[in-house]
Amino acid sequence: MNAPLRRAGVVVIVLFGLLFANLNWIQAYKADEYRNSDYNGRVQVAEYERKRGNIEAGGTALATSKDTGGKLRFLRTYPAGAEYAHALGYKPVNLAETGIERVEDEFLAGTSDQLIGDRIKDLFTGDQTGGGNVLLSLSKKAQDAAYNQLRNNTIDVKRGAAIAIDPRTGAIQALVSMPSFDPNPLASHDSTKAAAAYNELEQDPNGPLKNRALGEVLPPGSTFKIVVAAAALENGVGKETKIPAGPSYTAPTSGTPIRNAAASICPEDQVTLMEAVTESCNTGFAQLGVRLGADVLKEKARQFGFEQEDLTVGQLGEGGLPVAASRTGDMQNPDGGTDPAALAQSSIGQNNVRMTPLQGAMIAAAVANKDGKQMRPYLVRQLLGPDRTTSYYTAEPRELRQPINGQVAGDLRDMMVSVVENGTGRNARINGYTVGGKTGTAQSAPDRPDHGWFIGFVMDKNGTPISAVCVELEQAGPGGSGEAARIAGKIMQAVISDPGSR
Repeated sequence: MNAPLRRAGVVVIVLFGLLFANLNWIQAYKADEYRNSDYNGRVQVAEYERKRGNIEAGGTALATSKDTGGKLRFLRTYPAGAEYAHALGYKPVNLAETGIERVEDEFLAGTSDQLIGDRIKDLFTGDQTGGGNVLLSLSKKAQDAAYNQLRNNTIDVKRGAAIAIDPRTGAIQALVSMPSFDPNPLASHDSTKAAAAYNELEQDPNGPLKNRALGEVLPPGSTFKIVVAAAALENGVGKETKIPAGPSYTAPTSGTPIRNAAASICPEDQVTLMEAVTESCNTGFAQLGVRLGADVLKEKARQFGFEQEDLTVGQLGEGGLPVAASRTGDMQNPDGGTDPAALAQSSIGQNNVRMTPLQGAMIAAAVANKDGKQMRPYLVRQLLGPDRTTSYYTAEPRELRQPINGQVAGDLRDMMVSVVENGTGRNARINGYTVGGKTGTAQSAPDRPDHGWFIGFVMDKNGTPISAVCVELEQAGPGGSGEAARIAGKIMQAVISDPGSR
């Protein structure tokens, strides 16, 4: 064999060697990636041959699968449309699923290890058993109230959120983000139409895809005063202890005075802590925060749940919908020491303090519980097999933390009840029930209206907590906190009328 042929033979052998190596690399290491790729049409067809399980709440199916008889046999549908979108999420063909559809994807699809018995049975019967069913903790009445009241608020606010939880268990009773979206077009088997629907929502300046109840943080305004009041009660201040107040307060190092929302609010040199909470006295809490110090306030906020990075909402102790961390932010000057001006602003829920509506509800829930405990919030109540007779999971309430003791919780309850009965939260009152709360008005930017907040709870005549709620209305302007209190009252009334939700 001459030299050119030998060289050509070597090249061919090398090429075959490389081809063989690449084949083994694909089979041994890349097989799962290609098998599960969204671009693998056969995988999609196989996935849609099995009927996906339902997502339900209060005995009502909120996510179902419809037999189309097409190549992708089962179409995911959402009968309630936009009302539950931020809890359920959606299951698209060529995009990533979101919400509970993502969190419980394997169980709903029937591919979970928990459902292996059904798949083995199918090997012998030739059937295609459907996926498992996910039952949520949401109350249909509370969800209806939250969704309808937010959409039809009396001050025409376009963005906001509402969340309600059972203080005793952590079960989420309502979860709404406004504006919402209809998930049905996103689940269309026509991928072009689904992509167009997604792009339209993504480009909407009001951000309908954002989960404002869990994933967005805003300055909480005066609702943060409950955290400051808790710190004060633990550091020698009682309900009837008088604290400095007055019409204005200028912190050391700052030429900008802090004033109250109206001249009639705590113009006296001193008011009791009870009066300061009831009237929402900015000057009193600004001075109180400076007196307590940044370390004390930040630690108390942390004990209530601020700064927590890993909180999720789904099954207890398992992965779920991500929750943004609430923050107290920086209260220091450039030299690293405490900045009294920043601390004073932080003490009234401004400066760099940021909070999710879920965090607000959890603060109210801890106060509502007689022992001051916070329960771990959850959204998945039960997992049922395809035949609905086998339960694979049932939520058992778990304590998350205890930010305050029973004495402090009792004093805070008294002050929050006074807010609703005598102060700024009157719109949340419910006849025959004890309601406590705290309003908040938070500056957003010099050229934008203020945010409106309300956190609160309702108890029966025996003092048993029924619900804890947070409502946030973004850039609501004057009257925003009062409208938030009214909406919260309607949600709590709905929970009361739905005994099955607790």
